[in-house]
Amino acid sequence: MWTSGRMSNAKSWLGLGMSLYFWGLMDLTTTVLSGTPTPPGEIEVLLSDKPQSHSRTKRSWVWNQFFVLEEYTGTDPLYVGKLHSDMDRGDGSIKYILSGEGAGIVFTIDDTTGDIHAIQRLDREERAQYTLRAQALDRRTGRPMEPESEFIIKIQDINDNEPKFPDGPYVATVPEMSPVGTSVIQVTATDADDPTYGNSARVVYSILQGQPYFSVDSKTGVIRTALMNMDREAKEYYEVIIQAKDMGGQLGGLAGTTTVNITLSDVNDNPPRFPQKHYQMSVLESAPVSSTVGRVFAKDLDEGINAEMKYTIVDGDGADAFDINTDPNFQVGIITVKKPLSFESKKSYTLKVEGANPHLEMRFLNLGPFQDTTTVHISVEDVDEPPVFEPGFYFVEVPEDVAIGTTIQIISAKDPDVTNNSIRYSIDRSSDPGRFFYVDITTGALMTARPLDREEFSWHNITVLAMEMNNPSQVGSVSVTIKVLDVNDNAPEFPRFYEAFVCENAKAGQLVQTVSAVDQDDPHGGQHFYYSLAPEAANNPNFTVRDNQDNTARILTRRSGFRQQEQSVFYLPILITDSGQPVLSSTGTLTIQVCSCDDSGHVLSCSPEAYMLPVSLSRGALIAILACIFVLLVLVLLILSMRRHRKQPYIIDDEENIHENIVRYDDEGGGEEDTEAFDIAAMWNPREAQAGGAPKTRQDMLPEIESLSRYVPQTCAVNSTVHSYVLAKLYEADMDLWAPPFDSLQTYMFEGDGSVAGSLSSLQSATSDSEQSFDFLTDWGPRFRKLAELYGASEGPAPLW
Repeated sequence: MWTSGRMSNAKSWLGLGMSLYFWGLMDLTTTVLSGTPTPPGEIEVLLSDKPQSHSRTKRSWVWNQFFVLEEYTGTDPLYVGKLHSDMDRGDGSIKYILSGEGAGIVFTIDDTTGDIHAIQRLDREERAQYTLRAQALDRRTGRPMEPESEFIIKIQDINDNEPKFPDGPYVATVPEMSPVGTSVIQVTATDADDPTYGNSARVVYSILQGQPYFSVDSKTGVIRTALMNMDREAKEYYEVIIQAKDMGGQLGGLAGTTTVNITLSDVNDNPPRFPQKHYQMSVLESAPVSSTVGRVFAKDLDEGINAEMKYTIVDGDGADAFDINTDPNFQVGIITVKKPLSFESKKSYTLKVEGANPHLEMRFLNLGPFQDTTTVHISVEDVDEPPVFEPGFYFVEVPEDVAIGTTIQIISAKDPDVTNNSIRYSIDRSSDPGRFFYVDITTGALMTARPLDREEFSWHNITVLAMEMNNPSQVGSVSVTIKVLDVNDNAPEFPRFYEAFVCENAKAGQLVQTVSAVDQDDPHGGQHFYYSLAPEAANNPNFTVRDNQDNTARILTRRSGFRQQEQSVFYLPILITDSGQPVLSSTGTLTIQVCSCDDSGHVLSCSPEAYMLPVSLSRGALIAILACIFVLLVLVLLILSMRRHRKQPYIIDDEENIHENIVRYDDEGGGEEDTEAFDIAAMWNPREAQAGGAPKTRQDMLPEIESLSRYVPQTCAVNSTVHSYVLAKLYEADMDLWAPPFDSLQTYMFEGDGSVAGSLSSLQSATSDSEQSFDFLTDWGPRFRKLAELYGASEGPAPLW
């Protein structure tokens, strides 16, 4: 029989209320035995040796649970209980063995007495129970005396753990101005002690810090607002300390705390206000559109979406000239230029700007109004502006036969500033590389400087510049588009070389060729050409011309009986006339070969010379052609050499000290009495020069440089302005490739130490301690004799003055 027991002492037993449980493992025929309860601390299982009416084949272990308090702090091992077998006679022949969870490490057993002890501190929160197995062996033989059985040791709880907040510290947010009792957050504390035993795990909440703003529910841990009208702008952050105490909050219970950081979130309860009721700003009149003038700011104590602003211009005389936008990052109103400004037109503007909250809360409207206004004064500052053209674009139509120097348009610009400086005009040469036009520097008169040709350039796009005299950096520009109108200045002509044939057996009135013409002009009514035989061939007996009235003509035979032996090629001149004003015409030649044909009109053969010569040439003919070309080249080189020899006197010799071009004659002039060389009055007053009769020319010798006036008709000089006359002469000079230049640049290659004359500078003249000697002037020849007498050393007595 096994007997397990536990001493009934204050440390081992929990009290008289502890229940002991009885288990029995029996076979299917086992009956439940009843008897008196076994006293606490001791369980005995009796195995009857007498026959029973209900017999058992085998007895089993019957155990109770062991209980032991946690957190034992004594120095001796803690006694847990005792195992005993009825076969144990007390002589030590029975050996008790303990195995299972914690055997030998946490729990030990005395193998002789069966006493079980705990040798380590036990913590129910770490492990609530241990399952062990007991065995009784014969000490001598090691044979089991009793079957192995299992039992449980349970750890009894004590209040050794304080409540803890696993999610702390807490962060919570509640809107400002919330009503009293508004839920903020719920905190939860846990206690590791056994909730089924006593009040060790019963937690009660209380607030240690955060009153009178907040309160906490003692059972649920819900934190609520306790004060009305809490203003975020006054105080935004709150630190609340919550305590959780076990044992139902009774004295002696353990407590834990946590911190709850509560932030009041913003609501739109503050209207915007401008800190300044008047702003003073300035802007340059040259400020471009959309440029920033200044900023205004309406202060709002709220934040986020509740502090968003919308700025508008509600009044003032500058609503059309300025605009305002809201910066979404800084909530400021940015005033920008809406249209170009002019100091001369308006010097100042006044704006009334409103700043308002776009997002409102209905329950706070009584705190409004949620908008404010301010006044902005903007002064426009004057700047030196470039000249302005009126109009801003010019379109000019000019006929292509306009004379050089003709004014085609007056370009006008003015200084928009109050000073109204003088304007000087010019043409941007990059827009007129051909220099077809010229603008008067003071009047802005746009004139032609070269002949215009619509067939070469039908459009000209030039840029005229206007510059202030007092400030050359201020330059304005305007585009001038010039359309060159067509005039009938091109005669019609054949588009290609026409060559036809006529059969020997051709009859009178037979078609030989159909011709057409082209004209580079472009008249408004279209081209209309008229064809006829040239006057010299008007009575041609062989061919005639029939105008088709569609800008083409037919060439017909007037007779029959053509013969190659009589004449193999006919050259027919055809007069082509256009319908323009004035009427222009040209003569084109049609080459007609006489060929032998069959009865159907197909060519059999033509003149051998007409076909073989262009196709292939003999060796002798090629040699003759090359010889002619060589002779022509020699003649050209000879002519060029003779012309260069004639112009040799105008080439500047490096040895000659020439500072300007000189018109040289072979005879000596008569000085001031010589009035035959050139009449200078023609340049100063061309009208008087013409009215006085024919210009005077030298009779005895022609000058090597002839006057450019020979290229310009005198009527042009009489009927035109000086500008036109000069422009015409300039154009003629540019076109004359053989005219010498009328200005020259004399280059001195050496000056200073490398020159024979030494340095011409007087910078070093004061550095010498002795008088400078000019004796070297006597070596420079007769040209420096006077200087040598003045500054050089004198061999005779000093002159008397």
